[in-house]
Amino acid sequence: HKDFASREAFDTEVDAILTGWGTEIVCLAGFMRILSTPFAEKWTGKMLNIHPSLLPLYKGLHPQQQALDAGDTQSGCTVHWVVPALDDGPTILQRTVAILPGDTADTLAARILTEEHKAYPEALALVATGQASL
Repeated sequence: HKDFASREAFDTEVDAILTGWGTEIVCLAGFMRILSTPFAEKWTGKMLNIHPSLLPLYKGLHPQQQALDAGDTQSGCTVHWVVPALDDGPTILQRTVAILPGDTADTLAARILTEEHKAYPEALALVATGQASL
């Protein structure tokens, strides 16, 4: 993305590639870029993301630390539909993880990541079989 003049220019190129491939579904994981509104709107209903919190709690960066700071007893991950607003699309599925005494953001993130690796394929299967749709 650093080779492009703007977010929109990058998203236009990505859209052209995805369209050229005949892409039916986009699965974001660790992408860490805010998508332009036109791109997100075009791919709405065809694009999923995974986020390491129990959305709608703790959108954006550092959700594990936010959960710890709030004194929560559990956290987890959410697979959701991507819409133009950040981490705001409807939930497809969530998996929970207990927050343990002495947890740090890193130890909590590691346990959440284990659940993310289970949750994303489960959510994609729900979408592929028509059990989840936007």
